[in-house]
Amino acid sequence: MHRRVALLSAVTRRALAPLSAVTHRRLAAASVPHRRLVTGSAVTRRRSAALSAVAHRRLAALSAVTLAATAVTALAAAGPAQAGSRPGSGAGAGSSAGFGAAAEPGPVRWSATDSSSERTSVLRYWTSQRMLAARPYDTPTPRRATGFDQPTQGTPWATRGASAALPQRAPLRVTTVAAHRPAEVVANSTGLRWVDGGGVVRTVGRVFFTTAGGGNASCSGTAVTSANKSVVMTAGHCVKMGGAFHRNWVFVPGFDNGRRPLGTWVATRLLTTAQWNAREDINFDVGAAVVAPLQGRTLVDVAGGQGVAFNQPRQRQTFAFGYPAAAPFDGSALIYCSGRSFNDTVMTQDQGLACRMTGGSSGGPWFRGFDGSTGLGWLNSVNSFKYNFAPNVMMGPFFGNEAQALYQAAQTTNAL
Repeated sequence: MHRRVALLSAVTRRALAPLSAVTHRRLAAASVPHRRLVTGSAVTRRRSAALSAVAHRRLAALSAVTLAATAVTALAAAGPAQAGSRPGSGAGAGSSAGFGAAAEPGPVRWSATDSSSERTSVLRYWTSQRMLAARPYDTPTPRRATGFDQPTQGTPWATRGASAALPQRAPLRVTTVAAHRPAEVVANSTGLRWVDGGGVVRTVGRVFFTTAGGGNASCSGTAVTSANKSVVMTAGHCVKMGGAFHRNWVFVPGFDNGRRPLGTWVATRLLTTAQWNAREDINFDVGAAVVAPLQGRTLVDVAGGQGVAFNQPRQRQTFAFGYPAAAPFDGSALIYCSGRSFNDTVMTQDQGLACRMTGGSSGGPWFRGFDGSTGLGWLNSVNSFKYNFAPNVMMGPFFGNEAQALYQAAQTTNAL
């Protein structure tokens, strides 16, 4: 996921070389070791608070210095857009015009599987051995779009999530959460294992697919509430990369060290923004999948669905989740980062979050208004990429009109 990105000119790289070295050492020192959080530990909470203050000051300094250097030396222009196969159909929902750019068509749909026999073939393909051997998918190289392309911002809009609808024969067990859960949720974490349960362990899962080059890879994704109860939100590069949509695409909610407690869900349609489809513009690195019902039940009926929110204020408290599979992680557990997001001052219109998650976490959700006692929130971005000089900072796209149009197109797509 985290290929080194050649972003600046030779002059800027020489100017930033000392900064990069210092930043690496300081961010590494600020990282929290990966460990299971001890419930109610006062020491842990004090250390987390201290880490938050230090990390935010250092990240602010990094952004200010980098912005100054960027102002002196112009960033390299984007390379040519990669040619790719034309999708089967386009969805004209919503405007995709960036600031100062002409209006573009709406989200793009691609047929992932067309029949029950194809879906059965995909299910058979994904053996446990293939899933465990899948490589964490690399982050795309950010491309500077021509002009001033950026997500357009409109009226704030959101819809609440929902817990899974349990079968009538299954008794609903109610437990008191106030006594133990809130103490376990750290408001400023750069990467801890989620041990608190709740809706997030059912709605977030691993994504597996085969790339155009024939390799098997993994990302992360989230089941969200939707009209068709069948939508998974993820990153754009987790549905299409290098000019081609991925194949053999499945979603495994609640993935737990190789186990698939809620089943394997096969995509029937893959969707992405017009900007990602046309030129892999990192500002629009958002994707979605519509998955087929499993044994007569929809994804949201089985796993539940997180809420979604678009055109929201920036720089708010954020919880990010994913299944990082590159060292020091192995893709076996759900990891989370938390803290206040900040604006990217280097190259994109994205937001950043102090986070040590690695390859395989791409497409994992960013939540605002996240409630640790229920494990539910509003999905407001996804894990997208990292800069080479800031390996402990994750970037995520702003969910504006284009991301909202993508979601609307996905929730109105037939799941079969």
